[in-house]
Amino acid sequence: MDDPIPVERAVDNGTAKLLPDLDRPRAWLLTVEGAPQSYVDLDDPTHLEFEYARRLAHVVDATSEESTPLDILHLGGGALTLPRYVAATRPGSRQDVVEADRGLLALVAERLPLPPGSGISVHAADARAWLERAPEDSADVLIADVFGGSRVPAHLTSGEYARAADRALRPGGVYAANLADSAPFDFLRSQLATFAAVFPELALVAEPGVLRGRRFGNAVLLASHTAIGVTGLARRTASDVFPARVEYGDGLRRFIGDARPVRDEDATGSPEPPQGSFGIG
Repeated sequence: MDDPIPVERAVDNGTAKLLPDLDRPRAWLLTVEGAPQSYVDLDDPTHLEFEYARRLAHVVDATSEESTPLDILHLGGGALTLPRYVAATRPGSRQDVVEADRGLLALVAERLPLPPGSGISVHAADARAWLERAPEDSADVLIADVFGGSRVPAHLTSGEYARAADRALRPGGVYAANLADSAPFDFLRSQLATFAAVFPELALVAEPGVLRGRRFGNAVLLASHTAIGVTGLARRTASDVFPARVEYGDGLRRFIGDARPVRDEDATGSPEPPQGSFGIG
């Protein structure tokens, strides 16, 4: 059997590449403008290569009993790594994926097709616009993993956006966002303050080295109206290949400090990663 050949194609946001993993026969790394976006193993959708993807999967796993179907709204699509994982681990789940880059969607549909009956519906649209039209109380989990290049877009960082997310979630639903920052964490702290103004329960999952300000990296923000199962989540993330820590309660309030909620009129995107950073979603 011939080795798979890399694929390069112009998409809406630049140049996308699908690079084969020579150690796994049907696994691919997706990059856009050189930034890693997704990793997919078509033979094993439960194999999650990126640390942040595993942490988002841990959040889904901790949401309800194993194998229970969920209604999930994904903002940001990439190669559909998390939707494929949920379809494999929770058959019968209904998932909507919103991705603005039509060229990227076409590439993924052609080269990394979804299995029949996956329950995954893919929509070409702006994440904020779709969210504001989403039916009220329609999602058990809302996962935001949207990067314009290597930055979270500004219009997905405000209090108005957080309230739209709250409206789409069912009572007891969980919002989970993949973010990226480094010390002094002005962006991450402002995001926590913004969601704290809408949701009474918050948690943050990140590698200890990132939280200590040693390097730029990803952090998963969690928000809900009901208690987040931090004990079970902490156990899952601590046992990962690259262990993460769950911050909540008083420790998280100290981390937020005097940060203020963000409004649409003063919203900014996440900071540009330093050259050579691997903390891109």
